[in-house]
Amino acid sequence: MKCDDVSLIAQKDNDPLTRKIIGAAIEVHKAFGPGLLESIYEEALCYEFELQSVNVERQVPVDLIYKGRAISGHRLDLLVEKEVVVELKSQQKMPGMVVSQTISYLKATNLKRGLIINFGENRLIDGVKRISM
Repeated sequence: MKCDDVSLIAQKDNDPLTRKIIGAAIEVHKAFGPGLLESIYEEALCYEFELQSVNVERQVPVDLIYKGRAISGHRLDLLVEKEVVVELKSQQKMPGMVVSQTISYLKATNLKRGLIINFGENRLIDGVKRISM
């Protein structure tokens, strides 16, 4: 990732926490590039958060409600500072359903901010999607 890419991401993001999350993801992507398993990026990103003293929970169980009944079995990849849902991917092209999935997670958790980060892109800037409710 070029310096211009990092500046472009920072200019688009006025939220300090999501900016910090994206910055940590950039660090991981600079070290590994695309092509690894999602679990490797998750582990490295969580370690980067630890180094930066950012609170993160991994694989957080979430119930979705259907006609008043809780349906379990869903998990958030990451929950950062109990405020931002982060969905991680490592694919050449991000499937469209990931946005819907992230919106469902935001509704289920009553949170307002989500990030989809696809480490499969050659330039991480092309793999970052912000979701706001």
